[in-house]
Amino acid sequence: MDLRLYVITDRVLSGRSHEAQAEAAIAGGATAIQLRDKTAPARVLVEVGERLAVLCRARGVVFIVNDRADVAMACGADGVHVGEDDLPVAAARRLLGPAKIVGASAGTVEAARRAEAEGADYLGVGAVFSTGTKADAGEAIGLEALARIARAVRIPVVGIGGITVENAAAVIRAGAAGVAVVSAVVAQPDIAAAARALRAQVDGARARR
Repeated sequence: MDLRLYVITDRVLSGRSHEAQAEAAIAGGATAIQLRDKTAPARVLVEVGERLAVLCRARGVVFIVNDRADVAMACGADGVHVGEDDLPVAAARRLLGPAKIVGASAGTVEAARRAEAEGADYLGVGAVFSTGTKADAGEAIGLEALARIARAVRIPVVGIGGITVENAAAVIRAGAAGVAVVSAVVAQPDIAAAARALRAQVDGARARR
């Protein structure tokens, strides 16, 4: 499970289809793609998810669906990511079974340990920095809190929230296995180039750790 550069699609921010975003991000070095669309009906999400599953499988990239365990199951995704107020990790694990990936959001050590105990395979931790992409992201927790959470669990931690090419290396140095981004990649004019620049920062920081 390679989570070094975890790109989350967003039709509104990008103005491009989920498929176009994913294809360009993968071309630039994304190692994981998350389908996130809060407004599309389930039927549409499954159809889009099926196409993304084929694309990601062909490129050896992890494919995750945000929130919707039912959609993840129906479209053949590798797994689901659930927020702290969404489907509980244990319930997602029961639905998807042991072979699928269950990711969970966590902003505190307590939430991180609870998600790990319930069966999460990785954690999305943040918002590390302040962000305008996700309205309910809450206040930034900062690099020190990220480091504490990474030390407190045995599963990989992915930093999310306000991550850019300028601060991605600091997130990795704090103990994250990777970075999750939305606007830093999919809202850029050249998605592949933006992904490539972020991937270089992540790989460089991991190599020096």
